[in-house]
Amino acid sequence: MMKHDTVTPYETSDPKKQQVAEMFNNISGSYDFLNHFFSLGIDKLWRKKAIKILEEDQPKEILDVATGTGDFAFEAMKLNPEKIIGIDISDGMLEVGRKKISKRGLSDKMTFLNADSENLPFDDAKFDAVIVSFGVRNFQDLLAGLKEIRRVLRPGGKAIILEFSKPKHFPLKQIYFGYFKYIMPLFGKAISKDKAAYSYLPKSVLAFPEGKEFEAVLAEAGFTKSNQKTVTGGIASIYTAWK
Repeated sequence: MMKHDTVTPYETSDPKKQQVAEMFNNISGSYDFLNHFFSLGIDKLWRKKAIKILEEDQPKEILDVATGTGDFAFEAMKLNPEKIIGIDISDGMLEVGRKKISKRGLSDKMTFLNADSENLPFDDAKFDAVIVSFGVRNFQDLLAGLKEIRRVLRPGGKAIILEFSKPKHFPLKQIYFGYFKYIMPLFGKAISKDKAAYSYLPKSVLAFPEGKEFEAVLAEAGFTKSNQKTVTGGIASIYTAWK
C-alpha cells in the first residue's frame, strides 16, 4: 500500500483515532449546523445520490461506519431496511444521533454503538451493505478499516463510500481551496469553539488518496471491483466497492 501523510487534528503524540474522537466530541453540538452551513446543504444531495445506488439491492441489514450524528444512516432508511447499525468512536456525536433516532421514532430499526472501524464487533458477512460518509479519511489505518468493512459485508454486497475529493478545473478548484483553507477554519473556530477541527478538515482532504489511488487501496483490501462517481465538479466522490 502506498504510504500517505498522517494528518491529525491536534498534532500531539496521541493516536489519530483518539484525537479524532476528542475533536468530534468537542464539535458534536454544532456539527450538524456547520456541516450543512459549509456545504450550502449540498451534502444532503450527495447522500441521496449515494444511497440511491443501493436501491436495486434492497439491503435488509446495513452498517453505517463512522456514523457521526447519523445523517447517512437516516438517508438509508429510505431503502426500508430491517435494521441499520451505526458505529462511531465519538460518544458526543452518537448522543446527538441517538436523540434523533428517538425523536423520529426509529428505535426499533436503528441502533448506534461506540465501536472502532478497524475492529468491528460483528460476525463475518453479517451485512448486506456497508456505508460510510466522510469517515474513511479519519481512519487511523485506512487499509485495516477497509478490510474490516469487507469482512462484515456479505459476498456480492456493496460498500458505498462518500468522501471529499479535489476539484481539478478552474475556477472551481481555486474557489474550493480558498474556501477550504481560509473561510472554513475561520467560521468553524468561531462557531464550534475548536480551532483545530476545521483546520484539520482541509489538511485531511489534501492528504487523502482519491480516484484511482483510493480504488487501488480498495483492491488491496480485497474488494473485487470498484468505481468512482464525482459530484458537484469533483468536490466529493461516491465510491462503490463490491465484495
